[in-house]
Amino acid sequence: MKGRPPKGEERALWRTVMRDVAPLTKRSVDPAEAPAARPPSRAAVQRAPPKAASAKLPALTAQDTPGLDRRSAERLRRGALPIEARLDLHGMTQEEAHEALADFLARAETAGRRCVLVITGKGARGGGVLREAVPRWLNETPNRRRLLAFAPAQLKDGGAGALYLLLRRAR
Repeated sequence: MKGRPPKGEERALWRTVMRDVAPLTKRSVDPAEAPAARPPSRAAVQRAPPKAASAKLPALTAQDTPGLDRRSAERLRRGALPIEARLDLHGMTQEEAHEALADFLARAETAGRRCVLVITGKGARGGGVLREAVPRWLNETPNRRRLLAFAPAQLKDGGAGALYLLLRRAR
């Protein structure tokens, strides 16, 4: 996401912080300390053939939670599950938001996260483009197989402009 350019004092602070930093060489990186591999890009995921199980999964809605017991569904709706990660889509185009959501869900699944919050915003006069699109995107093939349910967030977490997502447990 693009932001404003840094101000003069911010640039000076950055130069001060980076003064003693030297770039890593290929030989100086210890494989055990190398950063974890990034999840596959959205384009790579879309090229992969869909799994047979995801074709049989029913579509999710904010009201319907197939495959989730009533107690868990109620805890999700009440915001009683701990939020382990957040994604804020404010200010993104639909394309940027779609890709960010897919990447976020892939990373959350890899990290073993269970309940996450996606902030879409309410949009002008309640008709937000991302607010309408995110539930559709959640039902797309790579995302749907990662999810058990989603529900509108409580006011304390963003209200109608945010969604709680309950991810499947890693097996």
